[in-house]
Amino acid sequence: MAFKELVFSGVQPTGNLHLGNYLGAITRFVALQARYDCIYCVVDLHAMTVWQDPAELPNNTREVTAAFLACGIDPKRNIVFNQSQVPEHAELAWIFNCVARVGWLSRMTQFKEKAGKDRENASVGLYAYPILMAADILAYRATHVPVGEDQKQHLELTRDIAQKFNNDFAAAIRAHGHGDAFFPLTEPLISGPAARIMSLRDGSKKMSKSDPSDYSRINLTDDADTIAQKFRKAKTDPQALPSEVAGLANRPEAENLVGIYAALADKTEADVLKDFGGAQFSAFKAALIELAVAKLGPVGAEMKRLTRDPAQIDAVLADGAARAQTIAAGTMKAVKDIVGLVRR
Repeated sequence: MAFKELVFSGVQPTGNLHLGNYLGAITRFVALQARYDCIYCVVDLHAMTVWQDPAELPNNTREVTAAFLACGIDPKRNIVFNQSQVPEHAELAWIFNCVARVGWLSRMTQFKEKAGKDRENASVGLYAYPILMAADILAYRATHVPVGEDQKQHLELTRDIAQKFNNDFAAAIRAHGHGDAFFPLTEPLISGPAARIMSLRDGSKKMSKSDPSDYSRINLTDDADTIAQKFRKAKTDPQALPSEVAGLANRPEAENLVGIYAALADKTEADVLKDFGGAQFSAFKAALIELAVAKLGPVGAEMKRLTRDPAQIDAVLADGAARAQTIAAGTMKAVKDIVGLVRR
């Protein structure tokens, strides 16, 4: 069966969106809408795999939505919504819980990393997170998902669940007129080299909102002066910038700043080093600050404008949820018929 090309992706509303989120995900979402029909979801149910302050979660959901809009995602051309408004995500996840195998989940490395040594006290939701992710994607029978390296394993699980469902219910799928497969084997759209933005204080660690130092990250809502101050204080080494990419080896902070410049300028690292090879970091940081302020300043200003009017954001989410549910409800009706559940 040929499936219509469709992109699905989501961002957790965990607060303090930063440069890593922008370059690693949101700019890619904006670019993909030129080539595909896209569904972009604020995955608030996923956020609840760890405790969320009920007073803050709605604001964090609106902040992600504001970032989508401020960066150029068109909510009329695409579907933008928050996950919890479409109950079919959770409903399909339960059916997938009965298709997926415990052994598959036990091999998920991200659970082991997030749960740490105290796995017995981790929530069941954190353990089963990849199954809900599969339901998010397959509720719309999405054919493509933009993913970073840290999510590739979860997408492979989505493909395994889709394949097993198609195999387990092959006769029913054909009997209900869906051909040889009901769910597509979703393909990854792998993020480019700029997807992994590291801390400004430690080039060996990923940029994160959970870092206690605000100087480790550029928040999307930082003003020009704050962006400049953070880049000036960013950790570097005493050597000049190399002229070739090979010269960045074992220089994580230098590699990170060059990668950030390359991503913001839509250039390769090699091109950046052609321009700045031999330069001291003081000169390079000045150019990086100018570029970052030009790119991020309008985004931050628009995010602040949008978040001052939560009703406008909520209207976008409600419209997107209604359109998303139309698709997801059709998928669930078909799934219930296939697996033999009586429905109205």
